[in-house]
Amino acid sequence: MVMRSGYSAQSVRRIMFVIIISLAGLSLNFTASAQYFGRNKPGYKSFEYDILQTPNFEIYHYLKNDSLLDALSQLSEKWYLMHQKVFKDTFRIKNPLIFYNNHSDFQQTNTISSMIGTGTGGVTESLKNRVIMPVASSLAQTDHTLGHELVHAFQYNLFLKGDTSEKLSLNNVPLWMIEGMAEYLSIGSYDPNTAMWMRDAVINNDVPTIKKMTSDSKYFPYRYGHAFWSLVGKTWGDTVIIPLLRNTAKYGFSKAADSVIGFNENAFSGLWKSALEMHFRQFISDKSDTLSGKLIISEKNPVQQIFHLH
Repeated sequence: MVMRSGYSAQSVRRIMFVIIISLAGLSLNFTASAQYFGRNKPGYKSFEYDILQTPNFEIYHYLKNDSLLDALSQLSEKWYLMHQKVFKDTFRIKNPLIFYNNHSDFQQTNTISSMIGTGTGGVTESLKNRVIMPVASSLAQTDHTLGHELVHAFQYNLFLKGDTSEKLSLNNVPLWMIEGMAEYLSIGSYDPNTAMWMRDAVINNDVPTIKKMTSDSKYFPYRYGHAFWSLVGKTWGDTVIIPLLRNTAKYGFSKAADSVIGFNENAFSGLWKSALEMHFRQFISDKSDTLSGKLIISEKNPVQQIFHLH
């Protein structure tokens, strides 16, 4: 956002118009979207925050459970040390973490202006690099979300607070690289959910190229990105993660992959498809999956015949 001092001539005329109409006893209904009913973020509570200082974080919270708070502080520092080894980077000042007691409270946060959906587990905003998240239903889920969001905190620290002479651009980095890295560094190389998605892609002969995965939103960036980084990590080791990310931010993925791992985008797409098919074909007895139940509607048995519609 660019802030400017003073008013334009058009703004002055608009203000004068409002004053004149107001003096005349008339009312105006300007179409400002924030004034529409239901557009504002709901707020039901006022939270009184305490701040817990840890070696690398400022934890803002209103939690009353000391055991939970102690666990969150230990998990935060654990993830910091783990991610620091990969990124080879540190935070110059303590990074803010804001915890809400539940998802309903989290949806009322004013740290970001956008509405928060029920499926959002946490948010990392770039301006102050704040991690905002609720305590999940289990400590394991909270741990994963915290690890995921702190990867984003390190990513923002690299792109926005690093050496400006490198000319790193987030616009060059596809979303699946960003989110996939956060998943890979928070759950490891194997995840049953990712495996299910990749197996389904192989069964349906729908393993995308890197270009298609970048341009088509139907390929969920969390799962496909996680599978990408798992392949990279297993093949070339985790030491190539940051060089590949940096070079992608500088030159785009194809040049970055060619310079770091010796495969350009097209060559890597072929390797990626072959690796997925080779791994998952061993778990598929036939090209088509055997589904349980009876198929009711299909091209051979259209809905018109079922309901005897003519």
